[in-house]
Amino acid sequence: MTISVVIPTYNRCELLRRALLSVLAQTLPPTEVVVIDDGSTDGTDVMVRNEFPEVRYYRQENCGVSSARNIGVQHTTGDWLAFLDSDDEWLPEKLARQTASLAAHPDSRVCHTEELWIRNGVHVNPAKKYAKTGGWIFTRCLPLCAMSPSTIMIHRSVFTDIGLFDTRLPACEDYDLWLRITASYPVLLIAEPQIKKHGGHDDQLSQKLWGMDRFRIDALQKIIAGGKLSNENQQAAVAMLLKKAHIYLSGVTKRGKTAEADYYRQLIKRY
Repeated sequence: MTISVVIPTYNRCELLRRALLSVLAQTLPPTEVVVIDDGSTDGTDVMVRNEFPEVRYYRQENCGVSSARNIGVQHTTGDWLAFLDSDDEWLPEKLARQTASLAAHPDSRVCHTEELWIRNGVHVNPAKKYAKTGGWIFTRCLPLCAMSPSTIMIHRSVFTDIGLFDTRLPACEDYDLWLRITASYPVLLIAEPQIKKHGGHDDQLSQKLWGMDRFRIDALQKIIAGGKLSNENQQAAVAMLLKKAHIYLSGVTKRGKTAEADYYRQLIKRY
């Protein structure tokens, strides 16, 4: 099994150092580690080249995390892709545990893990709705992101089948990918935490963008229109789209966003 690690980053030099150290501390080392720098101006390039010469470093002009991840996939050679956000870190057994689980389930093509949540440096317990599950989890992916990019291992053939991250989405690009994957593939779950998921800092998209559900609504429209869902999943996806659209319509109406409100009223009528 060959494992390529893809780490997108943008102006997170110190956090990226921590992420890379967690990769190099793996009890099962990956085949290769690729960093895609999405136009950083904080000395990330110097840090990586000086401190991590074994890491392959690529730089692009600022095009967003989806583009960076896609470029990373294209610059790797491993059969398996493991992603790590530059503000998160892996626990030492992460790759070993996933590799063992995949070896025991040779037909599996997707594996994720539980995670420890750290907010502003303090461990917190996530709400029950964020509990991870395995198997055929498409309907569990409809309300919110049921997997985290930093926990995932995906066989390269999955991307050939369902495509890469959607660069048109400024946020919730992982939600969109999970919908496409889980509509076609069951997933394995390592039930014990294998990463530290850090949050609370100002540069997270969830902190910068209001109304994240509008991007989830876009993803739902896309997969519904794709015509590849089972009848059960199609009905569940439409129901979730309508639920999210009604909630979002209420929000934009209260904010006096007339044109946006009209758009969502028409969207609801179409379904």
